[in-house]
Amino acid sequence: MSDASMIGCVGTLIVATRGAHGPGEVVLSVRGSKETFLARSHEPLPKGTPVLVVGVRGSRTVLVEPWTEMAATELL
Repeated sequence: MSDASMIGCVGTLIVATRGAHGPGEVVLSVRGSKETFLARSHEPLPKGTPVLVVGVRGSRTVLVEPWTEMAATELL
């Protein structure tokens, strides 16, 4: 999977992010299986937050933002 194709993937944080103070960890479905990546965000996000990948830094680090659409969809 190329770096660009990771953008737009939705996952869930399994380790909270600490904003500028450090990464967390996110699980994403890629290449037909679930994989974990380091997750960086501008603001701290708690464990369990649904997130959207908005950027990629290297092969194992992604930039994420909270993804509220996932939570709304799961309620249906």
